[in-house]
Amino acid sequence: MTEKIFLGRRKTSVARVVLRSGSGVITVNNRPVEIFFNQQVNRDDVVFPFNLTETFGQYDVKANVAGGGTTGQAQAIRLAISKALVEFNPENRLKLKPHGLLTRDPRMVERKKYGHPKARKRFQFSKR
Repeated sequence: MTEKIFLGRRKTSVARVVLRSGSGVITVNNRPVEIFFNQQVNRDDVVFPFNLTETFGQYDVKANVAGGGTTGQAQAIRLAISKALVEFNPENRLKLKPHGLLTRDPRMVERKKYGHPKARKRFQFSKR
C-alpha cells in the first residue's frame, strides 16, 4: 500500500499522520509521544482510537502537528488516527463513530470585537 497522509484538525491545530503496520511506536514531531505530551490526558487521547478498536501495538504512528496548544494537538492527532483506522479496516467505523472520534470538532475561539476588551466582555457602563 502506498503511504497515505491523514489529516486531523482541532481548534487551530493541524495534524498530519502516517499510519503503517509495526510494533506500536508513536512519534510526534520526531519525538516519542511520552516526551512530546507531558500530560497523561493528552497521551491517552492519542492512543484512545487504538484502545477502542483493540489494535494497540499493531501500527506505528508518525505524526507532524502544528498550531494551537497541547490539548488541541492531541485531539487533532486522535482524529487523524481514527480516520486512518477506518481506512485500514471499515469495520472500525462502527466502534469509533459512537464515541465521536470521526467528527471534526467545529468549535473555534470567537474573535475579539472592536470597542470591547474581549469577544463578549464589555467595558463598565457609566450612566453619568
